[in-house]
Amino acid sequence: MSWQTIDGIRVYFRLSGDPGGTPLVLLHGLQGDSSHFETLAPTLARHYRVLVFDQRGSGWSDKPAGDYTTDLLADDTVALMDRLALERADVFGVSMGGMIAQELALRHPDRIHALILGCTSARGADGTSVNRGTEESAYDLVPISAEERARRLAATGLSAAFLEAHPEVVETLIEARRRRPLDIDALTRRHQAVQQHDTLARLDRIRAPTLVVTGLEDMIVPPASSRLLAERIPGARLETLDGAGHLFWMEQPARTARLAREFIAAHRPGH
Repeated sequence: MSWQTIDGIRVYFRLSGDPGGTPLVLLHGLQGDSSHFETLAPTLARHYRVLVFDQRGSGWSDKPAGDYTTDLLADDTVALMDRLALERADVFGVSMGGMIAQELALRHPDRIHALILGCTSARGADGTSVNRGTEESAYDLVPISAEERARRLAATGLSAAFLEAHPEVVETLIEARRRRPLDIDALTRRHQAVQQHDTLARLDRIRAPTLVVTGLEDMIVPPASSRLLAERIPGARLETLDGAGHLFWMEQPARTARLAREFIAAHRPGH
């Protein structure tokens, strides 16, 4: 297991792929952790130097008290990149990770090549960017068992067709949650960071080439939120995935990896 200390907290991370490859940072969602990329990361590691890590308040990383914000978590990401001598990287954030990626692109534009925003929103608390009913079910801020939390995430985050075809994914999510139990206080602080997130008035300042991806059956963050991001970020491209829910990269890892590779390749410096 690999750890770095940033801003006084221990952060669990994994680097995989060619040591000389182009860095690609993957940013997980609200109650996720680096295990949510266990299918996608190895596929991308054939082409990139892939960094996944448990963010502040998540997984095996420390869960300090205090206010959490998406800009703080963006700064954490850059601090970890500094520790690992990653000068610039492509960045792929999903859900809350996409919010963090937006702030990273705004606060540290010189650290990003290409930006990929998955199933995410410019705002966390405007009543339209997030489906409150399914969000509350998936991210309940009370202690519940690993089994119940994983089953709720599967029911709200995955498309019905995928869940019917792959019922074993529920056990995979349960086991991941057992290995990395949620801390309700930390989850609450992370949820507050989502609620306070608002980049809508600043999206036109993002200069990184941007791909926005959404599953058309996303029940947590409506596809309209992705369309708004694509409209407001200069030159952004929108990709919609038929038959995919909120956790589209778990449902369609090969297609997700292909989209990322093609977009990154098309926007390499000097291309």
